[in-house]
Amino acid sequence: MKISQKGIDLIKSFEGLRLTAYKPVKTEKNWTIGYGHCSPCIREGMSITKELAEKYLKEDLQKFEDSVNSLLSDVFKKGLKINQNQFDALVSFSYNVGLKNLANSTLLRKVKLGANNPAIRDEFMRWVYSGKTKLTGLERRRKAEADLYFS
Repeated sequence: MKISQKGIDLIKSFEGLRLTAYKPVKTEKNWTIGYGHCSPCIREGMSITKELAEKYLKEDLQKFEDSVNSLLSDVFKKGLKINQNQFDALVSFSYNVGLKNLANSTLLRKVKLGANNPAIRDEFMRWVYSGKTKLTGLERRRKAEADLYFS
């Protein structure tokens, strides 16, 4: 599957467009630019164009799409069906928290057991902390992802 424009728009709305390198969290190892593009190649003070930000996003999304498809491949073989909105929500989630976190999450385990399990909404909402601090922005994002997942 590939992410839809609805999924891309969701990611863009939460990541925002930043054309100058920044660190979302002071303790972050790497710099971020564009729509949440993080790389050791990004340096402090670096600037890019909107076109390059779109290119980075497209490249990043390809990696996340491939990985989400791979994580679900065993259940696809068993006949599990997920709809476009569910796929988009999982790509957005992994884009924000990382592929390893999705791969090891109870969220993914519950999706694999039954994509329409209502308890999946609660699993999205467990991912609203930075350290031990609950962040309003993460709550809004997880709610939006869960709402998309169940729409």
